[in-house]
Amino acid sequence: MTSAAIRGLLVALLIVLPSLLLPAAATQSPEVVALTGLLAGGLIFAEYFSHFPSFLEFRNAPPLNRSRFIFVALCMILLSLLAGHPFDPTGLTALVNKLAFSVGHALDFPYSPVQLARLMMPAHVPQYTVDLVQAAAGLAYLISLISIGFFACLIRFRNWPLSNGAFNVWVNLPLFDPTTGGDVVTRLQRDAKMHIIGGVLMPFVLPALVQMTSSIFDPALLGSPQLMIWCITGWSMVPASMIIRGMARLRVADLIEQKRRSFAHDKDLQAV
Repeated sequence: MTSAAIRGLLVALLIVLPSLLLPAAATQSPEVVALTGLLAGGLIFAEYFSHFPSFLEFRNAPPLNRSRFIFVALCMILLSLLAGHPFDPTGLTALVNKLAFSVGHALDFPYSPVQLARLMMPAHVPQYTVDLVQAAAGLAYLISLISIGFFACLIRFRNWPLSNGAFNVWVNLPLFDPTTGGDVVTRLQRDAKMHIIGGVLMPFVLPALVQMTSSIFDPALLGSPQLMIWCITGWSMVPASMIIRGMARLRVADLIEQKRRSFAHDKDLQAV
């Protein structure tokens, strides 16, 4: 119960983090944010307190979910400091501001996701807001790439998930039914490739969709610091999470295939 309560509390704090870090002049609807944080924290508490899995994948395969949480929190903290710099400048916010603008300019090359995020801003938006979105997109996209590289290192050098003991497919993939459809390995590999392709394409497709649906969602609303933090974090970290999920499923499929080969080899030896 203590572990589940701590996890729920951390998720609730993550939801309200921008409101806590931003100056009062830059925050909006604190009641809605607090309610969302309580609901999310309660949901995570119920998931980890239960002995039976429900929806959260890789619950007992650390540090996958922990690393994703840490990188999302890092992204939101840095974006909050960046967005709060014009309202309450400090030495720390100035450092983050300089870093973000440098990374944003470096990643703003032709056809890059950062450039597409900058180009989706309407012409009537002030230039500083456009530059701020560019800087936030560059910083968030860099963090997402680091998170993907970190998980790749976990697989390569720490032999994830076998370093934590036996891997239980039912507990860690509760939404995956191995009894339906075709071969389990083929299905896992197909789902993994779909997640990876979707995660790679999403940062490119989302800015275009925003431009096409500008009558529904005006990109100029990103001038609001709180909304910018949430939108840029989702734009960068959700695709990264999809890619990590795909990499994890490919790893599980590879482990199942290795187990099958080992079992077939042992069976052949017994027959001889």
